Amino acid sequence: MKKTILYITALLVIGAVWMGCKRESDYIPITVSPYISLYDLRELYSGTDVTLAKENMYGCDKITGVVISDYAQGNLPPGFLILQDRRRLSQLRGIAIPIGADATKFVSGDSVVVTVTGGTLTRADNILQIKNIPLSAINKIASGKPIAPNRVNSSAILADPLKYESTLVTIVKGGFDPIPTPSDKFAGNKFVNDGFDNITLHTEPGAAFANNVLPVSANFYGIVYNTTSADGKLTPQIRMRKAEDSQLLSSTISLTPIVISGFINDVSGGDGNYEYIQLLATRDIDFAVTPFSVVVTNNAGGSTPGGFPANGWATGGGSVAVGSTAATTFRTFKFNLTQGTAKKGTFFYVGGAGKMINGSSSTSMASSNWIRSFNYTTTDGDGFGIRNTGFFANSGNAFGMAVFNGTAVTKDSEPIDVMFVSTGGNLFSAGPPALGYKITNTDFYDVVNPITLQSQPYYRQGTNTTALTYTTPSDQGFYYKLGGTYNTRLGRWVKARTQSIIQLTKTSSINEIEAEFPVATADKPGVAPTGLKD
Repeated sequence: MKKTILYITALLVIGAVWMGCKRESDYIPITVSPYISLYDLRELYSGTDVTLAKENMYGCDKITGVVISDYAQGNLPPGFLILQDRRRLSQLRGIAIPIGADATKFVSGDSVVVTVTGGTLTRADNILQIKNIPLSAINKIASGKPIAPNRVNSSAILADPLKYESTLVTIVKGGFDPIPTPSDKFAGNKFVNDGFDNITLHTEPGAAFANNVLPVSANFYGIVYNTTSADGKLTPQIRMRKAEDSQLLSSTISLTPIVISGFINDVSGGDGNYEYIQLLATRDIDFAVTPFSVVVTNNAGGSTPGGFPANGWATGGGSVAVGSTAATTFRTFKFNLTQGTAKKGTFFYVGGAGKMINGSSSTSMASSNWIRSFNYTTTDGDGFGIRNTGFFANSGNAFGMAVFNGTAVTKDSEPIDVMFVSTGGNLFSAGPPALGYKITNTDFYDVVNPITLQSQPYYRQGTNTTALTYTTPSDQGFYYKLGGTYNTRLGRWVKARTQSIIQLTKTSSINEIEAEFPVATADKPGVAPTGLKD
């Protein structure tokens, strides 16, 4: 043992001596980058002015980035060169440099290097900026650099205006609130809603596009500026640089008469005859006069027909032994809604004849508004889909549901609302021919890519990859409460649906799925159901 210790000690001593005798030329020299990221630069400011020097910029003396300001059409606060970069942790940040009339010498897409030592980092006129930078310190090294669209939800900008200040953002699928009239123009402050919140779009009266007519729905590209509200809080606004920063998506309003508001796929106990979908009427509906249909899809590995759904939502399928109920083997299963009524703003249900809130022996929902219910363990779907022990999956591959105008659903039918859980299975093939489940424009999906404007009419195509997630373990009575707010006046979601899980019991009341539940407390928000706004 003593010998072992001696050997180890000797080796350590020899190693230390060897390291100490290494020549200076054996070391690799390290040079500090001359560029400080805009992320780190902004972090230097904590409420008081900072004179920039290498000592407080980690040895750096320059910034670099792509210019996003452009004064050709007169809508930006004059005199600022505004650039952005992602040099730190891929976090996009921007900064403003006041250089007066010389700011017009730069345009969006210019790549610049700016020596900032001696400048003053300060907040003035509601914007973080570097003052005292001469034009000679700014070197343009390239032009026409592409600026990737930075899609940001309005709610994210409102929650953290400093993070997005002086960056170029894209507000996707924005619509004005209130709805613009044919004579309404861009000039002034307008509220734009992208399905998450209202944010101000500001246009100077002298801007070249100030008198352009407002679109119904568009993508808006603009720089985030901050103003100060009466209570002293920063309030962000978006300023487009040019008319082309408004990318028209639609000039019409389309009201969705029915939206999916919740469902239960795995009740406590056996699922057969107890699954259901909750839907919300956005206008008064007499189903005998205006029929609709609801189609569910189950893409378990054993479902038939296999492969990609050649007939989309109308694929149907399934097989069952004579005299038995078998398992879930269909690809799609349809419910026709041809009787009954639903008043605007009320919930109604489609599903099994059990009409229980959480499976067998649970609270009865028979007094609720059931527009279509039957024993799907013994009865085939309305038009397609074989009888089964559960029309929703409990885990694994994706399942979904869609609402259609009328009862004639074909492979080319586009739903009026649609929702998917999970992403697995044979869901979409680009072909040719393309095969899959068609979607529609919702808070989750877009039939046209809102950025590239390329057609993408199927789930799992393009940007249509959003899905709810499975909730485990199984057999727990988890109800998917989707929330969200649909504005019937604007014909759009003004608060996107979100997945909230309510674990139902055998004695749960209808209020748990139709009202705020759990109810808000002083330290915790409640979980509201899907609602309407006029």
